[in-house]
Amino acid sequence: MVEQGTHKPLVGGSNPPSATSPDHPHDALPDAVARGADRLRLPDGIPLVLAVSGGPDSTALLHGAARLAPRRGWRLTVAHLDHALRPSSDQDAQAVSAAAGALGLPCEQRRVDVAALAAAEHRSAEDAGRQARYRFLEEVAAGLGKDALIATAHTADDAAETVLLRLARGTGLRGLRGIPARRGRIVRPLLGERRTALLEALDAAGIPYRLDPTNDDPRHAARNRVRAELLPALERLNPAAVEALVRFGRLAADDDELLDALAAAELTRRRQADRSLDWRDPPARALGRRVLRLATAERLEAVLNAAEGSRGGLAIELGGGRRASVRERLIRLE
Repeated sequence: MVEQGTHKPLVGGSNPPSATSPDHPHDALPDAVARGADRLRLPDGIPLVLAVSGGPDSTALLHGAARLAPRRGWRLTVAHLDHALRPSSDQDAQAVSAAAGALGLPCEQRRVDVAALAAAEHRSAEDAGRQARYRFLEEVAAGLGKDALIATAHTADDAAETVLLRLARGTGLRGLRGIPARRGRIVRPLLGERRTALLEALDAAGIPYRLDPTNDDPRHAARNRVRAELLPALERLNPAAVEALVRFGRLAADDDELLDALAAAELTRRRQADRSLDWRDPPARALGRRVLRLATAERLEAVLNAAEGSRGGLAIELGGGRRASVRERLIRLE
């Protein structure tokens, strides 16, 4: 069973206070979206796709952006992907549609059998659902023009959870970057906000939202265990643990970008006329790994360019005894 936030009707019954009313007394949600939009330097007047699941975070994004849109000139579209993983998932879709309609916003919806997709693609349901969701959001945004952006409702808590998950799995520096505030069309204006603050703002404004009990069940996903067990334990050691992890992710991102720049310069310096690399005076191992990754990435790009272009009969060494050949738009890996 899917529960609702606060104790107010989610679909049907009395509507929550209008989030577009200019005299609405609760400004916490538009203020939160505005802070993130300013950090991201989101332009005024653009089409903006709001990824809304119906949960508290995305509901906060929906109502905050709706309140802010008249001032920023944003043209909002709500997008919801039903993963069909629960019998009641259609109720989430109905709730999102009703909330968008109450705010006078268009709503794009799609239902995907994520369990079947995960089995077909040999990946977890969580990963398959994420990939399907972003494909859907990109399609919606593409239909609104080249300047359209996609806003998701990731919070500081999500960023901290991601850092911990990747650290537990043994990632390198790149994985410790956490969740980027912007990637391509995707922007995350609530990434600096705490989940509890958004919940309090929703409840204060009388705005209902959906609660998925599987999000709090540690049996369902590693992220749920981090959320229910690991983060609370860290916050008992340091009440500002989430903020510290987010800061750590930002610092890791800065270091990662610097190492990439150093590796690019080192690759240029070591490359010989025959495209070999002079390794007689080896760099530090951490830098050397990045140099080789960049060199390999260049070769992969050459394979893709050859396969997508008019060239044929191209053979490229990929290293480790591997070779890719391209002929008549066919790629053969040897």
